[in-house]
Amino acid sequence: MTDERAAGTHGSVEAVFREERGRLLAALVHRFGDLDLAEDVASEAIEAALRHWPAEGVPSRPGAWLLTTARRRAVDRLRRDQAYAARLALLAAEAERAGPAAPADTDGGLPDERLRLFFTCAHPALPAADRGALTLRYLAGLTTPEVARAYLVPTATMAQRLVRAKKKIREARIPFRVPDPHELPGRLPGVLQAVYSIFTEGYAASSGPHLQRLDLAEEAIRLARILRRLLPGEREVAGLLGLMLLVHARRDARTGPGGELVLLDDQDRTRWDRDMIAEGQALVLTALTGGPPGPYGVQAAIAALHDEAADEASTDWPQVVALYDVLLALSPSPVVALNRAAAVAMRDGPAAGLALLDDLAGEPQLRGHHPYPAARADLLRRLGRRAEAAVAYREALALAGTEPEREHLRRRLAAVEADTA
Repeated sequence: MTDERAAGTHGSVEAVFREERGRLLAALVHRFGDLDLAEDVASEAIEAALRHWPAEGVPSRPGAWLLTTARRRAVDRLRRDQAYAARLALLAAEAERAGPAAPADTDGGLPDERLRLFFTCAHPALPAADRGALTLRYLAGLTTPEVARAYLVPTATMAQRLVRAKKKIREARIPFRVPDPHELPGRLPGVLQAVYSIFTEGYAASSGPHLQRLDLAEEAIRLARILRRLLPGEREVAGLLGLMLLVHARRDARTGPGGELVLLDDQDRTRWDRDMIAEGQALVLTALTGGPPGPYGVQAAIAALHDEAADEASTDWPQVVALYDVLLALSPSPVVALNRAAAVAMRDGPAAGLALLDDLAGEPQLRGHHPYPAARADLLRRLGRRAEAAVAYREALALAGTEPEREHLRRRLAAVEADTA
């Protein structure tokens, strides 16, 4: 075989594994009840594919080939286990509790158990930070070093976190199953929050040299698409996917040629992804139809209003404020109140917005949250209170995490300082 063909086959294996990894792991965990075992035998199946496929060709159902190979490796391991009989009894009991397996996928022959894995990774017994890391590792298919980069921690630290989380799953006997219908309303928000936290880190990085981390944002959207396929009747899943698409549609306009921050009112809206916006708008209709709205559906509706406007001045600010009122009732939080105050400032003027922001001054959740002093600084600047604006800009500058945000605040601070000189 030529080197070129071998390289192409290797690439095919990687592409299949990247796409199928979540389903493969989920199917193996459902069968054997052990995430570590599932990881090991999935890796062994890939190694076998790299040996066999270059000579035999990529099979017509690569997912099924990988699953069959991995299952055989798992059974071989269990047979060598001194506690084989006990392990089999445990697996049988766990399989009975988890319920029947999902039907085979019509394309690849690989049962789609990913919904079970979503709820396992986002189980409320796990720390919130670990839920996102597990979701990236086992459903998005990122390697441990890639997950470590996503959370801006050393690979060894992330490896320890993942080991600790898997141990928690094992020792707490967290069930690998989809919650019963009566449990779903209480459990689904945790799954959605795990995916959305990945997206928010991609949309607005918490630290580092870049404003956006498009790889993370796109992985979150891919995960939301999987959830949408697996839970087509859940309107909040549609709302989350719609929200992320409507926000991500602006990605190319959010930074300038040098990576600098470009605020919404200064963005070139012709660079927004109109196909993505249209898809997001359709999902908003789904999310808001058929019953009371959920928080993600309302946020998606707010994003749609921004995307529909030709410019900041023509944005339907009264409707934006009204939607924030709904969101505040559904999910009361100081961050939502902060965003509502900014919208009120656009509807009623900077003084009205500033009064609302000042009412939030004592909120612990806004301490260390640089958008709060940055918003106050902008409103103070618009009111001509330059010296106070400079103080607020300095506070925001000390808290901002990324270099583009810091550079934007430096420019604003320099401008108000020049006006007060």
